[in-house]
Amino acid sequence: MRFTTWAKYTAELGDAINLQALLDQLGDFLLQSGFAGGPEEWPWWAEPPEGGDRSLDSLRQAILEALLKSGQLTPEMVKFLRGESTGDEEQDEATSRRIAELLDQIVRRLMDEGCLKTKEAPQVPAGYSSVMGPGGQARAAADQVHFDLTDKGLDFLGYRTLKNLLGSVGRASIGTHDTPFLATGIEAEASSKPYEFGDTLNLDVPATLGRAIARGGLTVPLDLDYPDLMVHQSEYRSSAATVLMLDCSHSMILYGEDRFTPAKKVALALTHLIRTQYPGDSLKLVLFHDSAEEIPIATLAGASVGPYHTNTAEGLKLARRLLLAQKKDMRQIIMITDGKPSAMTLPNGQVYFNSMGLDPEILKRTFEEVAACRKSGIVINTFMLARDRSLVEFVKKVAEICRGKAYFTNTMTLGQFILMDFMRRKTTRQ
Repeated sequence: MRFTTWAKYTAELGDAINLQALLDQLGDFLLQSGFAGGPEEWPWWAEPPEGGDRSLDSLRQAILEALLKSGQLTPEMVKFLRGESTGDEEQDEATSRRIAELLDQIVRRLMDEGCLKTKEAPQVPAGYSSVMGPGGQARAAADQVHFDLTDKGLDFLGYRTLKNLLGSVGRASIGTHDTPFLATGIEAEASSKPYEFGDTLNLDVPATLGRAIARGGLTVPLDLDYPDLMVHQSEYRSSAATVLMLDCSHSMILYGEDRFTPAKKVALALTHLIRTQYPGDSLKLVLFHDSAEEIPIATLAGASVGPYHTNTAEGLKLARRLLLAQKKDMRQIIMITDGKPSAMTLPNGQVYFNSMGLDPEILKRTFEEVAACRKSGIVINTFMLARDRSLVEFVKKVAEICRGKAYFTNTMTLGQFILMDFMRRKTTRQ
């Protein structure tokens, strides 16, 4: 026989925290971008970060800063964090312990709710050391345990980003990709038509019976034949295959501005938009740097910038191959970049680099890939995060070749431009 033991519920400090609001505040931290590889991979002009950005200790610190900014800490905790000691060692120690318990409870709730997950269990350092304190076993164990976002956490951040972006431009609802054509479907939006093979069998019963009676008269049983079938028409809704190309060369995070994290937010927002409002669409992610690679949505939060250069041609080649495998009415590439093409892959597989200006050979190879995309019916919309004259001319040339669009934007307006362009697309037939 199974037994249930009942106990009095005791409220904890972390129970009063709104996890969704907190997760929204932690969005920048959870999606923060850094250089790939260890300190040896960093260029000489950049300083690597201190500590592990994905450790539980860094997560606790980020949560503490979010709570402090939102005013959700008690006055005693705020004073303690500001270094305003009360003079009572026992009271200060009790406040420190309450802060640590609060952070642990919040981390535990985030994991229980399925928003975060840990990658490995903590390991106690060899030899004796104190449990608490800056060099204690607890701090060392927290540094060793790394966390990651779950699919639920990624989906929530995508939803919040999408809501913020659409709310800022005054859009309350989203439909599917409208076109000027008619097709057979569930929602009737025009007069019915004779049934043809391949149509959705959404019968217009009165029209079907009327045609049968007009042909053979009112008889019992009614003489119903194949040409009598009439089906409702609805607006033809097209499907689209999209590849989002993200430039992750080092310039995307240098010069005092992180441009890669906003690009990742746009990718999450597009993913949520397509999953909820455009179920017939597909979205693939391609990172291009010295080379190019496709990454799944689930790994987007941990994606970081690096290696150094910008192999735009290789990114377009991979995106074109992914799109040609999709049987959709529309195929398009959304390319987000902030720099000039500075690399290309040679026929023997080696990569040629030249960061000094616009190399004619690299440009030629890039334009060849752009032309190949146009020949395959793929539109390229480029979102440039820089305004250098040479880059502007390069982007205009890309748009001219593929008959796409060129947007010169910044990290603040990037998401709005991309989402509104995505939702305005129309399918035309010659």
